[in-house]
Amino acid sequence: MIMKCRYIPSTAINLKGTSTASSSSVLCREQVSVATVELTHNTDSCKSHTCISNALKISARTGNYDQGRRIQAQIIKLGMTNVLSLGNQLLHVYVKCKDFVHARKMFDEMRVRNIVTWNTFICGLRDVSSQTWTSKDGWREYSTECLKTNDHLGFCYFKQMLMESVSPDCITFCGLLRLCVEINDGVWLAKELHCAIVKLGYDQSCFLGATLVDLYGKFGLVGEARCVLEGVLARDLVLWNVMVSCYVLNGLGEEAFWLFNLMRVEGFEGDEFTFASLLNSCASLGFYDSGRQIQGLVIKVCLNKDVVVESALVDMYAKNEYMADARKAFDAMTFRNVVSWTTIIVGYGRRGDGKEAMELLKRMLREDFVPDELTLASVLSSCGNLSMATETVQVHAYAVRYVFSNSLSIGNALINAYSKCGCIAHAHQVFSSIQAPDLFSWTSVIGAYASHGFSKEAVQLFEEMLVNGVKPDGIVFLEVLSACSHGGLFSKGLEYLSLMTNYYQIMPSSEHYTCLIDLFGRLGLLNEAYEILNSMPVEPQPDALKAFVGACKIHGNMKMAKWAAEKLFMIDPNDTATYVLMSNLYASDSNWSDAALIWEMARERLHNKSPGFSMEIARGINTLACRGNPSLNTLAVFRMKLENRE
Repeated sequence: MIMKCRYIPSTAINLKGTSTASSSSVLCREQVSVATVELTHNTDSCKSHTCISNALKISARTGNYDQGRRIQAQIIKLGMTNVLSLGNQLLHVYVKCKDFVHARKMFDEMRVRNIVTWNTFICGLRDVSSQTWTSKDGWREYSTECLKTNDHLGFCYFKQMLMESVSPDCITFCGLLRLCVEINDGVWLAKELHCAIVKLGYDQSCFLGATLVDLYGKFGLVGEARCVLEGVLARDLVLWNVMVSCYVLNGLGEEAFWLFNLMRVEGFEGDEFTFASLLNSCASLGFYDSGRQIQGLVIKVCLNKDVVVESALVDMYAKNEYMADARKAFDAMTFRNVVSWTTIIVGYGRRGDGKEAMELLKRMLREDFVPDELTLASVLSSCGNLSMATETVQVHAYAVRYVFSNSLSIGNALINAYSKCGCIAHAHQVFSSIQAPDLFSWTSVIGAYASHGFSKEAVQLFEEMLVNGVKPDGIVFLEVLSACSHGGLFSKGLEYLSLMTNYYQIMPSSEHYTCLIDLFGRLGLLNEAYEILNSMPVEPQPDALKAFVGACKIHGNMKMAKWAAEKLFMIDPNDTATYVLMSNLYASDSNWSDAALIWEMARERLHNKSPGFSMEIARGINTLACRGNPSLNTLAVFRMKLENRE
C-alpha cells in the first residue's frame, strides 16, 4: 500500500489556477507523506521515524495545524513520544502554527530536552507574542494581555535553561534579542545579553553581531551599534548591510554613505539590500544627487534589473518630487511586483494626481497584480484631493468585493475621500461599518461633519468617542473646536478647551486658539477675543489674526481691526489675503481713500507675485489669468463675454 501511495498520478491532482509540474509534485509529496504516516503501523520503527519526520517537516513548512495534530496522534499510537528528534519537530510545528498553548504544554511535558528544544520554543515565543488569532471554533483565541507576557516568559525559560545546565548558543541569544524589541525595558535586557555574549566568546559571530546592530538601531543607540560592528574582526556583507540600515533608520544619511565608502575600501561592493537601504535614505532625507549617483553604481554592478533596487529607485525619485524620473524608472523595469506598483501609485497619490493614480491602478489590475491595502488607501487619498466621487465609489466596490472592506486603513481613507467629495452619508456609512474604529477613524468622521457645517453631529460623535474610551489628541480637539466655532456652540467650545488643557494635559496650539478666537468673534465678543490674542502662550499666527479681523469687520470695530492688521503686515507683508481683507474692511466702511491706499501698497510690495487665475475643467483645462490693472482686465473680460453672446 505504501508503494501505491508513492506513485500518485499527477492527473489525479486538481489545483485551481495551478498547472505547473512543480506545484503538482509539491502537493503530491504532501499527500504521500500524510498517507504514509497513516500506514506506518505496518512498517519497522526506522521507516516510521523517517516517514513521520518528513511529514512533520511538511506540516511546519505549510503551517498545517490539523495535519500536525493527526501526526501527533500517530506518534502516540506508535509509542514514539519519547523520541527527542520527533518531539522537537512536533514542537516546531506548533510554533509555526502559532499555537502557543499546545507548544507550551508539549514543551513542559518533554522528559528529555536538548539545545534544539530550548531554541525552538524560545525563538517561537516572539512570533507568537506579536500576533493574535481566532479560529472558527474558538479553539485558539488569545487576548492581547495574555500574549504580552510571552516576551518576559521567554526570559523565564532562559533562566530555567541555565538552571538545567544547558549552554546557550548563537540561536538562543538571537531569539532572546528579538524578544527585547517587544519589551518596555528591553534595552537593558539587551545590554545584559550582550555582556553574556562577550563572556561566552560569541562576540566574533557575524550572525549575532548583525542581530545586535539591528536591535540597537531600533532603540536609536547608534553608538552602541557602531561599537558592535567595530568589535567584529571578520565582518561579512550582512553585518555591513545591517549597519547601513541602522544609520538610515535613524536618519543619518551622511553616515550611511560614509560607511558604504568604508565597506567598499574593505572589498565589499554591496548587494541589492545595500543599495536599497541607501536609496531609502536618499528618499527620506531628500538626497536627490546622491540618489542619482547610487543609480549609476547600480547599473555598474548589474543590479539595475533587481526589483527591490528598482522599486527603491522609483520611491527615491517620487519622494524627491521628480515624478517624471520616477515614471521613467518604473516604465524601464523588466520585472515588477506589488511593491513596485504601490510605490509609483503612492507617489502620484502624494502629489495629488488622482487621475494618474487611478489609471495605474487599472493597469495594475489588467496585468494580474492584486493591490494591497496601501495601494488602495493611496488611490483613495488622491481621489479625495480632487473630489473624484465616481472613482472613489469604484475603489470602494473593489475593496468590498475582494474582502478589503474590513481594513482599518482603507476604511479611514474612504471616510476622508467621501468627505472631500461631499458625500457625508457615505462617509458615515463607512465609519459605521468599521468594527473597531481607532482615533484616526473618529477624527476623520468628526472632521467630515465639522467641515460641512454639521456642528451638532460632530459634537455628538465626539461625545460618543469619549464614551467608547478612545483617548483624544490635539487633532481631534481641533476638529471639534472648529465645529463649535462654525456652529456658534460657545459653551461647548469652552468646555472642550478646558477638558483638553486640564484633564488631558494637552497644550493648545495656535490653531486651537484660532478656533476659539473665531468662536468669540462670531458671537461679537471682541474684547474677549482680543484678550485671548494678547494672552496666548504662543505667538499668534496669521490665521488667528485674520479671524479676528473678519470678526471686527462683521461687527464694525475698525480700531481693533487696524491693530490686528498692523500685526499681520509685520508677520507676513507678502500675503495677498491680508491686503484683500483690509481693503474690503475699509470699503465696507465707505473709507475709499484708505482702501485705495491698501491697493497701492499691495501693487508696490507684490509686483513680483504670480498672477492669479481661475480654472474650469470642461473638455480639458481652461484657465483665465489676471495681471496688471484688475479693473481693466475685468472690463475686458465682460466685454469678451458680451461679444460671445451676440
